[in-house]
Amino acid sequence: MSAIGQSSTPTGPRPTTIVDAPRLSRKLGVDLVLASETLQYTGSFKFRAAYNVAANVKQPHVITASSGNFGQAIAYACALFGKRCTVVMPSGAPKVKVNAVREFGADVDLVDVKQKSRLERLRELANDYPDAYVASPYDDALVIDGNASLAKELASLKLQLDFIVAPIGGGGLTSGLVKGTAGTKTKVIAAEPLLSNDAAQSFRAGHIVPLPEEANTIADGARVLRIGDLNWQILSEGLHGIVEVTEEQIREGMRLLFSLANLKAEPTGALSIGALLAQPERFTGKRVCCVISGGNADPELYAQIVGTI
Repeated sequence: MSAIGQSSTPTGPRPTTIVDAPRLSRKLGVDLVLASETLQYTGSFKFRAAYNVAANVKQPHVITASSGNFGQAIAYACALFGKRCTVVMPSGAPKVKVNAVREFGADVDLVDVKQKSRLERLRELANDYPDAYVASPYDDALVIDGNASLAKELASLKLQLDFIVAPIGGGGLTSGLVKGTAGTKTKVIAAEPLLSNDAAQSFRAGHIVPLPEEANTIADGARVLRIGDLNWQILSEGLHGIVEVTEEQIREGMRLLFSLANLKAEPTGALSIGALLAQPERFTGKRVCCVISGGNADPELYAQIVGTI
């Protein structure tokens, strides 16, 4: 048994949880399916990617930068495979996520993103540990392939989907979904915070447009400066579109999931529902799968938001 109580045989990702929510479906005017990754190991889809990284790299030490969910996931995956893990996190990351990364056995390196970006600090650590594997939470082929497992699961269920709507930050999840749905009629749409809309700006410009600094959206999982290079290659060809979601639509998405589907979603996880609120005419009457990407919400913020129902 390891320090975190796991058996010697590493356990792979759990199948996604499919939720039929008729009240939410009627409220939104769509034929809705929820693919909830909130019960995935470490509470988000990120474990799919992290497991694929830890299982396939030869290096005994993995370093990464994360707002929290990938940090938790890679910390746990590295523990399963007996690898050391170091995670660069913003000093403003939710405490629940910072604490979880530490509980899974990783070293946490906190950085003030107003003074230095996470990626800058990650590059410094890469120089300090030249034998470590530097894992991007999104701009990594192993990450993208790990996330593609979700699309393959959904395809195997023969849900006859018109759209899969999923959050976008760096593009790891949506890239995996695009790869996993290739050759099918299902279109993948990304949901992005309007306050952190580098991906939407990039698609309008036809090239990657970075933000000058991390935005203060409540969807902390989407606080990135730019979409990844590998992700852009996939998404610029295969993504059907991006819906920009306001902060209030994110909050309303959380409230709707709580009250009409009995699901606790973190703000980033509610972006897909926010997209349906932002552009209802696009989805009315369609068969839509909303990916609820994670449930690692800060307790105080979550109580504040759902308490206004």
